[in-house]
Amino acid sequence: MEANQSNEAVPVLEITSTAALWLLPVVLPICLWVMYTDLKDMKIRNKAVLALLATYAVIGFIALPLDAYLWGYAHFAVILVIGFLLNMTGALGAGDVKFAAAMALFVSFADTGVFMMLLALAIIAAFMLHRIARLMPFIRAATPNWVSWDAKKFPMGTALGSSLAIYLALGAAYGA
Repeated sequence: MEANQSNEAVPVLEITSTAALWLLPVVLPICLWVMYTDLKDMKIRNKAVLALLATYAVIGFIALPLDAYLWGYAHFAVILVIGFLLNMTGALGAGDVKFAAAMALFVSFADTGVFMMLLALAIIAAFMLHRIARLMPFIRAATPNWVSWDAKKFPMGTALGSSLAIYLALGAAYGA
């Protein structure tokens, strides 16, 4: 008996490649903006969060099946409530909470485990790279007014923005 050796690619993520390809070109600049402003000013601007929400409202409606699109808003509400509680304990900043809630719109529920692993890796990598970079004089000289170099807290927007961008890029390549 021969094993079935199909050459078809098995989708790794629930998000469709088509949806990810629609969303990625608009979401990527927003993620880069969040990463930059969090490094420079230790702030995630409300305009960035609103831009992400507007992107989902318009492009998500076009690119996603209606049920997946509507479930995104439930994800937003759940993460906003959890984030609000974490903010009350001082574990996360308000900008981080708002951006994370807006990010949740884009993550398919079936991809939650994969996304959480991706986010964990992004947090570790961003933290290590930030701590190493701030020790390098030539980097600090090139970015003299960046608040994050001397802040006790970590600019979480770097990990949040990179994880969403990578998730959508992986969705474009390996989505359903």
